[in-house]
Amino acid sequence: MPRHGILVIDMLNDFVGEKAPLRCPGGEEIVPNLQKLFEWVRARNAAGKDDVQLIHIQEAHRKNDADFRVRPVHAIKGTWGSDFIPELYPQGDEYIVQKRRHSGFQHTDLDLYLREENLDTVVVTGVWTNVCVRSTAADALANAFRVITLSDGVHSKNEEMHQHGLTDLRIFTKVITIDEYISAWEKGEDPWVGGGDKENKVE
Repeated sequence: MPRHGILVIDMLNDFVGEKAPLRCPGGEEIVPNLQKLFEWVRARNAAGKDDVQLIHIQEAHRKNDADFRVRPVHAIKGTWGSDFIPELYPQGDEYIVQKRRHSGFQHTDLDLYLREENLDTVVVTGVWTNVCVRSTAADALANAFRVITLSDGVHSKNEEMHQHGLTDLRIFTKVITIDEYISAWEKGEDPWVGGGDKENKVE
């Protein structure tokens, strides 16, 4: 059976919530969906199953990060803005990967962790669909992982950006809902089967 690492990307105070300086309104919409997913994964883990793991991706910039040449200052390491929102706070031994670029793979130990845990499938959630989520998914594929996008577990600044991101992600990932993902596991099916766009149909 497959082994999945669910990446929860940048569900942080500087992105999610009315006080967020770089607010991603769509991020607030997906919080209840991700809470449901967290509850399901944590129940599996509590039952001794480690074939699905939550991995929290945390943007944590240095003060003069090169990213700020093109974007507003945000998510400085060690600040409130870089911390996780209370509703989706990591628990127990859930792994945290800090990043300074859009992708959770660039200059981090994410690839090493996934391989150490024998996780063969990356499942992307979080914000923004068309930026950090897409960049992380693309790098997951480049590193030879199978990739799933949970369509109601990702979002962006607005619906148009979100949908554009999903269109791109459909080319090389399996795009399904959280309910469909959980249902596949409960049925003993591999949720990734049928992923990508082998027939070049995505428009």
